Amino acid sequence: MSGSKVRLNAVKAVTDFERSEGSVNYMDANPTEFFGENVFNLATMQDRLPKSVFKELKNVISTGAKLDSELSDIVASAMKDWAVEKGATHYTHVFYPLTGLTAEKHDSFLEPDGNGGALFEFSGKVLIQGEPDASSFPSGGIRATFEARGYTAWDVTSPAYLLENPNGTTLCIPTAFVSWTGEALDKKTPILRSQQALNKQAQRILTLFGHTDGAPVGSTAGAEQEYFLIDKNFYYARPDLLMAGRTLFGAASPKGQEFDDHYFGAIPERVLACMHEVERELFKLGVPATTRHNEVAPGQYEIAPIYEGTNVANDHQQLIMLTLKKVADRHGMACLMHEKPFAGLNGSGKHLNWSMGSSSQGNILDPGDTPHDNAQFLAFCAAVIRAVHKNAGLLRAVIASAGNDHRLGANEAPPAIISIFLGDQLTDVFAQIKKGGAKKSKKAGTLAVGVDSLPVLPRDAGDRNRTSPFAFTGNRFEFRAVGSNQSIAGPSVAINTIVADSLDFIATKLEKATKGDPKKLNRALQSVLKEIITEHGDVIFNGDGYSDAWHKEAENKRGLPNLRTTVDALPELTAKDTLALFKKHGVLSPREMKARQEVYAEQYCMNVAVEANVVLEMGRTTIFPASVRYQGELAVSAANLKAVGIEVDTDTLDKVTAHIKTLQDTLNELEDMLANVEGKTILKETEFYGRKVLPKMLEVREAADALEGYVADDLWPLPTYQEMLFIK
Repeated sequence: MSGSKVRLNAVKAVTDFERSEGSVNYMDANPTEFFGENVFNLATMQDRLPKSVFKELKNVISTGAKLDSELSDIVASAMKDWAVEKGATHYTHVFYPLTGLTAEKHDSFLEPDGNGGALFEFSGKVLIQGEPDASSFPSGGIRATFEARGYTAWDVTSPAYLLENPNGTTLCIPTAFVSWTGEALDKKTPILRSQQALNKQAQRILTLFGHTDGAPVGSTAGAEQEYFLIDKNFYYARPDLLMAGRTLFGAASPKGQEFDDHYFGAIPERVLACMHEVERELFKLGVPATTRHNEVAPGQYEIAPIYEGTNVANDHQQLIMLTLKKVADRHGMACLMHEKPFAGLNGSGKHLNWSMGSSSQGNILDPGDTPHDNAQFLAFCAAVIRAVHKNAGLLRAVIASAGNDHRLGANEAPPAIISIFLGDQLTDVFAQIKKGGAKKSKKAGTLAVGVDSLPVLPRDAGDRNRTSPFAFTGNRFEFRAVGSNQSIAGPSVAINTIVADSLDFIATKLEKATKGDPKKLNRALQSVLKEIITEHGDVIFNGDGYSDAWHKEAENKRGLPNLRTTVDALPELTAKDTLALFKKHGVLSPREMKARQEVYAEQYCMNVAVEANVVLEMGRTTIFPASVRYQGELAVSAANLKAVGIEVDTDTLDKVTAHIKTLQDTLNELEDMLANVEGKTILKETEFYGRKVLPKMLEVREAADALEGYVADDLWPLPTYQEMLFIK
């Protein structure tokens, strides 16, 4: 079948699609009745475990205490019985390798009974530990190809759950994944380590303020997930979407997002049906998804959960991505999570809302109505300010990827310059501290709308700023630069660790100054806060992060790094101070940090290499033939007219010929590049792909997209932007 027929058949299939809300009855039960029904949560444990076992297990989950391994058999038996009653036949230890994806190996509960039959068995030993092949996952040199042993370790703090399938149900057990030498090969282990580090240093600050109950302090996270939905027929007719996750070719649609008519618009029925089913699946898994809406770009949407403990939030975020893809497929759509699937339109991010708190303190980053009087809040907030300023390069590095490079710095996502937005109220409070002491806080007020029938609205003490990569939003910080396709683990680990380090700095200063005398705390704290805001206040910026003036000011006057690409950012992972920081707090060793840099650099190179190969294939086997056919039609028509004495303007033919020549030349140049990859180290190789291959791919695209504007519609082989984005 010719390329043009593939495209036209795809359009027909979409327009002929029988719209329905699927087979799921969304009204058959109140969500509160089935929320968490497929989770082995505390309520289920309490029902099924002996009272003493449940009490100890609950204590482990809430305080981080060590689990008595002798209890594991009892827990395993109860977990297995619960799962089997719900139709489970297999179990899997779910872990998150450095691919950023979810990994799982399924094993059956069935074991021979010795009499020709079988029993369902699941021991505590199996629950606690599994053994996947560690050499088959990226390790950055921690595991050689011939060294295969690696272990999964049960994470008791993240509840097991059931994944349902029409042909069976699987018990999923969240685990950490480490090498035979005990080094982290995954995303979860560093989260758990960083939570310990954060708690250790936060307790020192709380003790100074007289809070000695020891309730563990942990970070919380909530990730707003942006994504695109397009019809599967279009998806499978686009090799670039299938292989690379983004369109490597495609002229702009006559209409894009300039009318702002998609953002928060009425959700298309087909999409809403998909969203309903996604939410139902997530509710059963205990994922607190609360928000859904159209995003800015046509075909773009968002889902957001209530934020929860960072470790569980990370597990739930992986489930959200898996569920979106799975359910979209059932509704005849493909879910795209690449950061920039369509050039010229807003890309997708994953805004990470981060805070910290404990069961006794609540949200520690809640400033209250008078933050100038809230000394404890100011201490923790100052720790974040210092942490971000000192480690701006690291924060840029942990959200660096080939996909995210396409959106950072554009007028759709925060710039690559890491700064903090505090808002008018807190900026004013810290300005007062810098001058000698805060005496007042700007007040929240009311908003008069000017319509008598409308209620008086409360008005916050400060505005929000969508251009800031690290913004305070009332009682938490929002890291807006995380990419849609990325795990939130890396950014969470980085924030936890750098804040722990700043809390350590503040606690050490205060302990030395007070020497156990609480009467000296206020003066000592004022001194430390003034020191921090004086030395690190340059990171605070409440203005327009998109403006050229800010970029110049940030680099030239404030000394803030502007690491525009992954190539620029990855070296920050192994900077001397970064290695010392993670080692000091026991989160990642220098070897583990260097391994991560190696893995992420390899992933960058492989992503760009795949994209480049797809460009070559599509350019030569799809776009070039269609363009030459059209060129031939033009040439024949011109020759026929000339033969009968009609003068012909060959301007279109000349332009098409020129673009075809450029397409051929740039494809040949790209092929030569890929045959001679430069770089003696992996970081040098990233420079080659980032600074040479990507620009050459853009040259190919420019010629191809120009041809799309000339080639007859019945000859053009690829679904176009206007078709993919506007036909639902």
